[in-house]
Amino acid sequence: MRCTLGVDIGTSSSKGVLVDVDGAILHSATRAHDVDRPHSGWVEMDARIWWDEFIDIARELLAAVPDAEVVGVGVSGMGPCVVLADERDEPVRPAILYGVDTRSTAQIQRITEELGIDEITRVGGSTLTSQAGGPKIAWIAEEEPDTWARARRLFMPASWLARKLTGAYVLDHQSASQVSPLYDIEQERWHEPWWTRYAERIEQPPLAWAGDIAGRVTAEAASATGIPIGTPVITGTIDAWTEAVSVGAHEVGDLMLMYGTTMFLVTTGDETLRTPSMWTTAGAFAGTRNLAGGLSTSGALTAWLKGLTGADYPQLLAEAAESGPGANGLLMLPYFAGERTPIQDPDARGVIAGLTLEHTRGDLYRAALEATALGVRHNVETMRAAGADIRRIVAVGGGTQGQLWLQVVSDVTGLVQEVPETTIGASYGAAFLAATATAASDAAPSITDWNPIAQRIRPDESLRPRYDALFDRYVRLYERSEDVVHELAATQRGVSA
Repeated sequence: MRCTLGVDIGTSSSKGVLVDVDGAILHSATRAHDVDRPHSGWVEMDARIWWDEFIDIARELLAAVPDAEVVGVGVSGMGPCVVLADERDEPVRPAILYGVDTRSTAQIQRITEELGIDEITRVGGSTLTSQAGGPKIAWIAEEEPDTWARARRLFMPASWLARKLTGAYVLDHQSASQVSPLYDIEQERWHEPWWTRYAERIEQPPLAWAGDIAGRVTAEAASATGIPIGTPVITGTIDAWTEAVSVGAHEVGDLMLMYGTTMFLVTTGDETLRTPSMWTTAGAFAGTRNLAGGLSTSGALTAWLKGLTGADYPQLLAEAAESGPGANGLLMLPYFAGERTPIQDPDARGVIAGLTLEHTRGDLYRAALEATALGVRHNVETMRAAGADIRRIVAVGGGTQGQLWLQVVSDVTGLVQEVPETTIGASYGAAFLAATATAASDAAPSITDWNPIAQRIRPDESLRPRYDALFDRYVRLYERSEDVVHELAATQRGVSA
């Protein structure tokens, strides 16, 4: 049976699927893992875990479907992450994760002053934030000189897997565009002057597009994984973009909304839109551009409340539904890990306003769901103000399994969400890209055939006035608590306020 295998390395787990030529999932596998938070604002992970989990997942998938003939392998992963390795491809330190890791604040400020914000935006499309890879590289060079002295190559999770599987050293354009300010978004290539200035000792990864074939499985990788020698492996890209592919939300005018540990939004266009509060990137495919944003918490926030209360998710959801719109007068800011877009504030912190002795855990859980929905609305309105033409919204990720959360997001934003039949996420998108890359030119699969829309979540128009008022309070609450929470953030870092 011809099939493709897709694996995605996520923040809290690695997931893999084996998919047949019609898009049916034959088997899936998951390996949970944790990130490390050695200091406030640091979020790291040992990159070697990713390859170990890929091996485990591949062997489980192949054992579950003995007659599987794997014709292509898709890879994907969280990002942008910074993995620096030595000349033997051994990581010189743990991977520094995407925008949730905020350690490079000083480097962001210094590089911005050195290069100028207008020039950075002209070349790379975006201002420098905690999401940018360049300042993270600079942090290693400045704070860990012994580590930096051993660094020779740059990887992200998808390119790390491609290297292990094929021996190819390659990075996709979309991921490269988030190694700001080292990538020229209009020229679609590394920006040599700034690469030389900030990453000279690192060998530049050759660039390809997400669905391009990076190489073929080596004998060593075949022995480790069970995947046949010579099987094509795509270059892959960052998980949010692969998730967009998995639900067909990568065409001009599409917005992909990813419900996961964090919340991610990607809208696709054919021109470069620039706004200081969002991320401008290359698309997953040649000729496309994205405007992207992300909340630092979403599923992480609901998981925190679950752990704090000791209740399970069905119980919390039932109580949140009973609480009703507005959470009985509670308003939460979801900035429990700082915030990415659109406020770009690593020192933002969570706020719960309006608490009384009468409030219940159901009210708190409802307020958390509404907080993430308000964050989504803040991002969507910022994208549209920047010129994004959002015509269609598709939801994906584990959070789509909860009907209440989907409904709350639609009610708060006033947007219809399309939910496809399969919402397993980036691993499925990676398998689709592998199927496309290895198909005959006249037999390439269609994602609309693989993964048709299963339902549409429509907003309750009667709630619009209530949520319009709540959104106004949401924005004002951040503005009026900003100074206090920044002082608290400094205290948490051990700095005298």
